Amino acid sequence: MDFTPTEEQAAVRDLAGQIFGDLSTHERLTAAGPGSDAELWKALCGAGLVAAVEEVGLLGLVLALEEQGRTTAQVPFASTCVYGALALAAHGSPEQRERLLPAVRAGGAVVTGAFPVRTGGIRGSEQRADGTGELSGVVPVVPWLRDATHVLVPDAERALWLVRVADCAAEPVETTAPWSAGRLTLRGVPAERVGGAGAYEDVLATARTAFAGLQAGVCAGSLARAVRHTTEREQFGRPLSTNQGVLLRAADAYMDTEAIRVTAYEAAWRRDEGLGYGTHALTAAWWASEAGTRVVHAGQHLHGGLGADVEHPVHRHFLWGRQLDAYLGCGSELLVELGELIVSERPCADGTRAQEGVEA
Repeated sequence: MDFTPTEEQAAVRDLAGQIFGDLSTHERLTAAGPGSDAELWKALCGAGLVAAVEEVGLLGLVLALEEQGRTTAQVPFASTCVYGALALAAHGSPEQRERLLPAVRAGGAVVTGAFPVRTGGIRGSEQRADGTGELSGVVPVVPWLRDATHVLVPDAERALWLVRVADCAAEPVETTAPWSAGRLTLRGVPAERVGGAGAYEDVLATARTAFAGLQAGVCAGSLARAVRHTTEREQFGRPLSTNQGVLLRAADAYMDTEAIRVTAYEAAWRRDEGLGYGTHALTAAWWASEAGTRVVHAGQHLHGGLGADVEHPVHRHFLWGRQLDAYLGCGSELLVELGELIVSERPCADGTRAQEGVEA
C-alpha cells in the first residue's frame, strides 16, 4: 500500500483546502444558516474540483473531503462526486456518461443518493428494453435533496435508478447537521437504470469510504480548535494544555482521527487500484462512526463551557460528526454487516478468496 498522493491528487487537496479555507469562514457559515453556500459551490465547480474526481480517483476525493470536513463547508460536494461523477463514470452507459457527466462536472447537475437500502425500500416496475422504468416508494431522509437535480435510488432488489427531483415530491427535513435534506416520495416516477449486477455494492462502498474521509476532516478540525483553545486558555496561571487529563483526552482524539483517516485511505487506495475493498470500506465506516463520535465529543468537552454554546464554531463539528455517525450507520450495525461479508467469503482451491468484497 502506498498512500502518498500523486501530484494531481495533492493539487486537488491543496486547491480544495484553499477554497474551503477562504470561503467557509465562521462568519459566512453563520450567515448561511441551514442552507447551502451557492457561491462556494460555484467556486468549487469553477475550479474544476468536481470534474477532477474522475481523474484523481476515490483517494483524491477523500483528500479533498478532508478539507471540506475541517471547515464543515455546506455544499453537496461529497454526494455529487460519489453518486454523480464516480457512479456514472464507473457504471453509466456510454450514452449516460456523454449526456449527464458534463453537467455534473460543471455543477449544473447536483446529484445525491437514497442510500443504503432500508427495509421495504423502493419498488420498481419491470425494466423496459430501453433501460427505463418507474419507481414508487418513500425515502424518509435524503441528504442534500433540496439542492439536488437528480437522485440515485436503489430499489428493493438493489438495482440502481436515476430519477429527476423535478419528477418527485420532496419535502424539507431538518437533520442534525445542515445538509439541506428532504423526504423523497416517488409515485410512478420515470427512472433510468444505471449499471448492472454489483453496481449498488460498489457505489455504497464508495460512499462509505468518501464520507469516512469527510469525517476524518470534521474530527481534525474539531481537534485543531480544541488544541488552540487549550493552548491559549489559562487556568491557575498556566495553559489548560499542560493539564495531564487534557493532554490524554487530546491524544486519544488524535489517535482516533488518524485511525479514521488511514482506514479511509486504505479503502480508497484499494478501489483505485482495482482491488476488492468491500470489507475495507465497512472498516472505515465503523471507525468514522464510532471514533468520530468520540472525537467530536472530546472537542466540545475540551472547550469547557464554551463547548456548550451552539453558536461556537466547534459546535458545528459536533453536529457534523453526529450526522455522519447517523448516516454511516451505528457501529454495531456496521460490525454485523462486516461479519456477514467476511463469513460469505469462501476459500478457493488455490487458497484465495472466492469473493473479496466489492470488485472495483
